[in-house]
Amino acid sequence: MYEIISQMGYKVKIQRVDRGATKSFYINFPAAVAEASKIEKGEDLEWVIEDKNTFILQRVKKVPPRQSKLEMKAKVEIKPSKK
Repeated sequence: MYEIISQMGYKVKIQRVDRGATKSFYINFPAAVAEASKIEKGEDLEWVIEDKNTFILQRVKKVPPRQSKLEMKAKVEIKPSKK
């Protein structure tokens, strides 16, 4: 259904649905991306169109970014033992 095309990307197909006078386009959101991003059912997202080739899907309500392992290690304070 989807295929990993780079370390941070997933290739998806756009589906078009015609219902009489209305038409809609659908994009499936890969479960692995939703789980890694901790997206919840019913959460509001919005599309930002940068240009004809770049579409950004972002949260309406911002969440703090995840700390990298390097950042977490930098916050660990090592105290020398008293002898």
